Amino acid sequence: MSEGKISALVPAIGGGVIGALLTAALLLFAAPHYVGSRIVRQGLLADPQILVDTADALRDRQYEPTLTAQRAALETPFGSSWKGAAKPDVVLVEFFDYACPYCKASNPFVDQLVKEDKGLRVVYRELPILGPESVAAARLSLAASKAGHFREFHDALWAAGRPGPESFAAATQAAGLTIPVAPSPEAEAELTRNFKLASQLGATGTPLFIVGNKVMNSAVGYDVLKKAIADARARG
Repeated sequence: MSEGKISALVPAIGGGVIGALLTAALLLFAAPHYVGSRIVRQGLLADPQILVDTADALRDRQYEPTLTAQRAALETPFGSSWKGAAKPDVVLVEFFDYACPYCKASNPFVDQLVKEDKGLRVVYRELPILGPESVAAARLSLAASKAGHFREFHDALWAAGRPGPESFAAATQAAGLTIPVAPSPEAEAELTRNFKLASQLGATGTPLFIVGNKVMNSAVGYDVLKKAIADARARG
């Protein structure tokens, strides 16, 4: 090989060596982060539930101060707006709207839990967010609650269908009420209080379930509710 060719080759070799060294150095310093990120990404893709669990844990921690401060307000029912144990060891709170299909779908699960768990009380809080019929249903429900007949009204209205004149008639008859029901300052104060409490807990709709330190803003289903109740009982 001629001297000229060797001279031309030296910078190329040098450049290749330097490039390799730089690549090695970058890998040395960046590889742990890069590899770690890849492992985390692969783990999340393999089990997306990790993201859900993390979000739930962050939300629980976010609302823990509010739950601590508002526990009595949340778990003390208006009138007879509750089902289950008279002396409970766990209280499940449900903010609901009679016009909400997800609330209606959740209702059988809640009733099943009450039937199975003799230490559970469910406190129902009206949160009428879906229009005038929702508000009318909530006011009738609170009137029935004040008269001691919430359960009869609640069950009959769910059975009768969407809030409206016919379903109202069936539910109020079951609860021993007559329409029209006189406006109640106590009921209006309860609705105002419920909206404030739900807002403090980040509600974006109904149903909104609270038990122990968990806030669940969706129709989470029987298994999730049962586990949350068990977790709350274990925490004491």
